[in-house]
Amino acid sequence: MKITHSIYTFAFLGAAFGLSSCGASGEDPGYEFAPQMYNSIAYEPLSQIVNEDEGAWLSSREDGKGEFFNSNINNPNRMNMREPVANTVPRSKDGSLPYRLKQFELEAAAVNVNPVALTPQVLAEGKVLYTQYCSTCHGQGGEGDGKAGEVIGGVANLKGGAYINLPEGHIFHVVMKGKGRMGAHGSQIPQERIWKIVHYVKQEIQKQ
Repeated sequence: MKITHSIYTFAFLGAAFGLSSCGASGEDPGYEFAPQMYNSIAYEPLSQIVNEDEGAWLSSREDGKGEFFNSNINNPNRMNMREPVANTVPRSKDGSLPYRLKQFELEAAAVNVNPVALTPQVLAEGKVLYTQYCSTCHGQGGEGDGKAGEVIGGVANLKGGAYINLPEGHIFHVVMKGKGRMGAHGSQIPQERIWKIVHYVKQEIQKQ
């Protein structure tokens, strides 16, 4: 009897919990309009599902097509992604072109001119960026005495030796692509920000 009583108790509690979880409350009306707006089927960029009945057994679409049909049939080449317009080059959000030089092409990089105009605001932003990305190794004053630099060793003293006379394009390239013990930062810092760091290094650290 005790076992039977326990089974009935658990069954009752389970049913009560299930019914209470189905009820509407607050801003939740207990149902949703246009479920496709909440659970949209994303386009596959490199392929198309052209069978409009694919996934019909699962579909709740208002257009009557299968749930898995997700193709833009107006696109060519049997893929949803459009190819770039011929003879065009993608640009970043700030309008700069992709940086094409390889890591070893330092001589070609040295002739590049800083495209960011030098202003007090740019220098202030360069200081912030230098502190964020560079000071841990090169130190706040650029002398290679940052906390991480002490552990790594071999960090450049930007105030000494041949580093003083390095062209801006050279510094930019090394930050972008890396050199020696310094890793590449091009995937972490946008080009415009690197050029601001270069301004700060040349103007405030190296006093050039």
